[in-house]
Amino acid sequence: MSSSSTVPAELDAVVVGAGFSGLYMLYRLRELGMSARVFEAGDDVGGTWYWNRYPGARCDVESMHYSFSFDPELEQEWEWTEKYPSQPEILAYIRHVAERHDLRHDVVLSTRVTAAHFDEGSRRWTVRTDRGHVVSARYCVLAVGCLSVPKAPEVPGLENFRGSWYHTSQWPEDDVDFSGQRVAVIGTGSSGIQAIPILAERAAELTVFQRTANFCLPTFNGPIDREMVAEIKATYPEVREAGRNSGFGIAIEAPTRSALEVSEDERLRTYEERWNRGNLTGVLQAYTDLLTDQAANDTAADFVRDRIRETVTDPATAEKLLPRGHAFGTKRPCLGTGYYETFNRDDVHLVDLRETPLVEITERGLRTSEREYEFDSIVLATGFDAMTGAFLAIDIRGRDGLTLREKWSQGPVGYLGLGVAGFPNLFTITGPGSPSVLSNMIVSIEQHVDWIAGLLSHLDANGLSTVEASEAAEKEWGEHVRECGEATLYPKTDSWYMGANVPGKPRVFMAYIGGVGVYREKCREVAGNGYEGFVLQGSVAG
Repeated sequence: MSSSSTVPAELDAVVVGAGFSGLYMLYRLRELGMSARVFEAGDDVGGTWYWNRYPGARCDVESMHYSFSFDPELEQEWEWTEKYPSQPEILAYIRHVAERHDLRHDVVLSTRVTAAHFDEGSRRWTVRTDRGHVVSARYCVLAVGCLSVPKAPEVPGLENFRGSWYHTSQWPEDDVDFSGQRVAVIGTGSSGIQAIPILAERAAELTVFQRTANFCLPTFNGPIDREMVAEIKATYPEVREAGRNSGFGIAIEAPTRSALEVSEDERLRTYEERWNRGNLTGVLQAYTDLLTDQAANDTAADFVRDRIRETVTDPATAEKLLPRGHAFGTKRPCLGTGYYETFNRDDVHLVDLRETPLVEITERGLRTSEREYEFDSIVLATGFDAMTGAFLAIDIRGRDGLTLREKWSQGPVGYLGLGVAGFPNLFTITGPGSPSVLSNMIVSIEQHVDWIAGLLSHLDANGLSTVEASEAAEKEWGEHVRECGEATLYPKTDSWYMGANVPGKPRVFMAYIGGVGVYREKCREVAGNGYEGFVLQGSVAG
């Protein structure tokens, strides 16, 4: 894929990452008349949807809500084919957006940003890449994604394996032929749950190594409902606005009662109806207290466990697949197509790593505490260093040489998930402390980019050179994020939301659970009060 090979020594802005957030940021910077380049490590635009091309990769937000709203004509013209969009279809959409708005001209592909250092004298960022670029920019925008740094397996020996191995987030562009092979899958998070049914159809024999059983809800995916499409397209502005002001970025009927104040029969009818909707929020949003009260949550968790027992024919296998030890929803709940049914196949096996832990990867396969298994290929669905991994993979240094890694050594801190005290003119799109992964990401991305663009316009209109979160505002917001989290069941669970999936990572609830609409109003209020909580200063350097 072509991209601009010429990078000016000075720019108004450098954007890191050419996924949804980076491309839209570029679009808005151009509207402001600013010079900008986007550096992208991949060989094409797409971000998450470029890298995650494993079999079965699919978004868990319905197609009609997982798209940009800034181009009303595109909203009407683009046709999705399925209820839930597949990776190839999403990537085709992103590529179309890049072509439609001539964004590729300012995207530098196959180039990884390695360092970004703030110079207090010039009040500019010096950005370096692995291809030798050294660029001075007034602004540095990190559009690096929340789930973009793969996590390696926690056991040794991968380099010894004589077969082939693949990580779901670094899948070959040419699909892999598993015909006649004995294949292992390590991990049953979202990627594993999506890939396992497809891999089971392709391999001669599939063995799934599960450490933590996950709650998986059915998608009931299929061709998109054309009547629904017409209805949404006729009212897209209203649909979008309702999503922006909702809890998770998609408007749903708000619950009004506790799960504990209705009869068991009524609860079961409600759960059944919502289960059959085939979406993430249906069951979770059935009652007001499913994410805040353990007893209420247990009613929903038990419902899902009963569905698993009904689906998996072997009782011993079903028992291993029952999620226990964490509240429903507090690990990323998954959407699957035929996931539990896959374990009814004679050629699919399940190894419970809580009973027999994984010890090492060997030349021939995998060794648990009980025995060695031989495989031709291993698929690592081991997840990501979520939320902070992509930021900390870059050598970022702010005032007085302070590194972001030092700043975040006890967990990520920042103001609104947008800026970090001590790092002027640096912006973190969907960063820790914002709704981010607890929302429809496109809604959150558009809101962040629009807000940043408004701030940059304000700086220029007032002849100001730098903007930086104040330490007081950062601390206050961090306390608010923590308090909101502690009012829920999320912090009680070891999840990637907490950083608990990466050994040694600080255990902090990293997302804002107060709601997309509430957060949006806070950002609007901050801007309306002259960007309260941010320090704006200095005349633009000549």
